[in-house]
Amino acid sequence: MKFISWNVNGIRACLGKGFLDFFNYVDADFFCIQETKCQDGQVEISLEGYEQYWNYAQKKGYSGTAIFTKHTPLSVHYGVGEDESQEEGRIITLEYEDFYLVNVYTPNSQRDLARLPLRLEWEDRLALYLQELDSKKPIVYCGDLNVAHMEIDLKNAKSNVGNSGFTYEERAKMTELLGSGFVDSFRYMHPDTTDHYTWWSYMNKVRERNIGWRIDYFIVSESLKDKIDVASIHSNIMGSDHCPIELQLNQ
Repeated sequence: MKFISWNVNGIRACLGKGFLDFFNYVDADFFCIQETKCQDGQVEISLEGYEQYWNYAQKKGYSGTAIFTKHTPLSVHYGVGEDESQEEGRIITLEYEDFYLVNVYTPNSQRDLARLPLRLEWEDRLALYLQELDSKKPIVYCGDLNVAHMEIDLKNAKSNVGNSGFTYEERAKMTELLGSGFVDSFRYMHPDTTDHYTWWSYMNKVRERNIGWRIDYFIVSESLKDKIDVASIHSNIMGSDHCPIELQLNQ
C-alpha cells in the first residue's frame, strides 16, 4: 500500500503548479493533503478511481485537510472533540479493516509562541486519541506536524532552539508520542540521514540552498514497523513550500 502526504499550502494554487501531474504519476492508494485553504464548493477535482473526503475550516482561506483514497473506508471521522481545532478542519480519520489512517494538520504555535499553550493542549488530546485507536487496531498517522523533532531534522538547529516548531515543549510532545508505541517511519528507515527536509521558507534561495526543516511525517504503530518498505521524501516536487512524503507498507 502506498501513502502520500503533502501540505499543499492552498490546493487551488497547487493545482496550477503541477499537483495533478504528481498525483497521477505517484498513483498512491491514499493521498492526504493539508492546508487546503478552501471551502466546500470552491474547488472540484476529478480524480478517477478515488473517493474524496474533505474537512474544511470555518475560516475562509485557512487550514483544512483532505484524503483521496482508492479504498472505501468502514467509517469516517472528522476532528477530535468539539473545540477550536476541529473548527479549523485539522483532522480526518478513515477506518479500514486492518488499520486507521489519521491525516492531521497540526496547529502552528506562531512566531511569538502565542499559540503554544493551545498547541500543547492539542498534542495531549491527539495523543490520547491515537492511543485509543491503536488499542483497537494499528494506525498510520501523517501530515504536517509542525515540529522538527531532533537537531538532525533541520538545517540550523542551534539558532532555532526555542523558536516555533523547535521549542523544547513541542519536541518533548513528539518524544512522548513516539515513546508510547509509535514509530517515525522516515527516521526508522534512515536513522542517520541528514539534509532531508520537507519544508523551506519562501525567503530568497532558501530552498535552493536546502536550508529546511523536516516537519511532515508518517508515524505508524510499532506493530507496523516491520511492514515499512519505503519511507521517502520527494524534495524535487515543487508547487508548495512543503514537498510530498511517501510511505509504502507491505501487506
